[in-house]
Amino acid sequence: MKKLALHWQILLGMAAGVVFALILTNFSWGSEFVSDWIKPFGTIFINALKLIAVPLILGSLIKGISDLKDISKLSKMGTKTIGIYIGTTLIAVVIGLTMVNLIKPGNAITEETQRDLITSYEADASGKIADAEKQREAGPLQALEDLVPENIFAAAGDNANMLQVIFFAIFFGIGLILIPEKTAKPVKDFFDGFNEVILKMIDLIMLAAPYGVFALLAALVVESPSADLFAALAMYGITVLIGLTLMVGVYILLVWIFTKNTPSFFMNGIAPAQLLAFSTSSSAATLPVTMERVEEHMGVHQEVTSFVLPIGATINMDGTSLYQAIAAVFIAQAFGMDLSIGAQLGIIATATLASIGSAAVPGAGMVMLVIVLAQAGIPEAGLALIFAVDRPLDMCRTVVNVTGDAAVSLMVAKSVDKMGPPNVKEWDDNYHPENIPAEEKA
Repeated sequence: MKKLALHWQILLGMAAGVVFALILTNFSWGSEFVSDWIKPFGTIFINALKLIAVPLILGSLIKGISDLKDISKLSKMGTKTIGIYIGTTLIAVVIGLTMVNLIKPGNAITEETQRDLITSYEADASGKIADAEKQREAGPLQALEDLVPENIFAAAGDNANMLQVIFFAIFFGIGLILIPEKTAKPVKDFFDGFNEVILKMIDLIMLAAPYGVFALLAALVVESPSADLFAALAMYGITVLIGLTLMVGVYILLVWIFTKNTPSFFMNGIAPAQLLAFSTSSSAATLPVTMERVEEHMGVHQEVTSFVLPIGATINMDGTSLYQAIAAVFIAQAFGMDLSIGAQLGIIATATLASIGSAAVPGAGMVMLVIVLAQAGIPEAGLALIFAVDRPLDMCRTVVNVTGDAAVSLMVAKSVDKMGPPNVKEWDDNYHPENIPAEEKA
């Protein structure tokens, strides 16, 4: 296994997990065995990744900003980052609307299937609708108010508050730039060392990646709904997958045009992060690996990755916005509604804004979808139509979200001349037992 590239190790783990679960589902005790004895290892793996997400953002962002030594550089990088993220989100929504209008998957849903799905997932839909209602009741500046934490330790205690942690880290980094260099040096040295430790922890966690995804995929197989429901929603799922594939193609093209890096360089570099995104359905959980791959395997300087990628994990949800556009029109088609051009333009605007508000955790896109449906005048109860296939599609759209983050970081790095050759580090780079003195070994 050690001789295989990491993405092949992860793929083998995923395939083994699926086969293992399929075999065990033939036994009466199989599903319970996977849930009790296999799934916990997948949960532990995800928790380990989430464990270092906040320390990684604090360490790398503070280090990256303080290394700039010039606030104008930060402003320039920030403007480019936000601008490119919004641009790619708009492209994603347009692709989604184009595909759903061409394929018209909602026309394939019969009234009987529609009734069955609404009956089966009505309770799940009601919960998401209630969550969305809370979001709508908030004031117009609630998002801005939520950006500034009243207690950094409380904010750091919940990965859903990632933007608050980013705000504090940027604020802290700016403070380091503005004080005398001699005074700032001990603090900078601390965060330099702190960041190196976190990066080494990522290397150690990734040693368990093939086994973690084995457990995650095995659990997914035994918990999946019936094949009949998947068949009924096949055209919808295919439409989403085609749209997501086209969006990955857009990223590859943008990277090729703006950075001159080949598609194989980009895809090989980001593949392990993509596979983890697929397994975990969480941009936040995948963030440590995304940062490690973009920095070490693609040569993007740390001051760019530490700024662009954490922001991307929280506001850049291209896969989610594409899916929201397709889902909204699909539900309208299933109910026999004919959406006007104006309504679909409204979907573009709402889906773009909603994707920025989506938390980087599994299932958050469903809550934002309710807001998109309400804006377009589509029955919110129709959310129940797509619950059966939401988890596998959530896995796929998270892959696109992570790929978009990596692509934008490469484009921003190229625009500010912060790209160099890859510098791959192994988990045991600094550990050589043969160099330890005999008296220390004793």
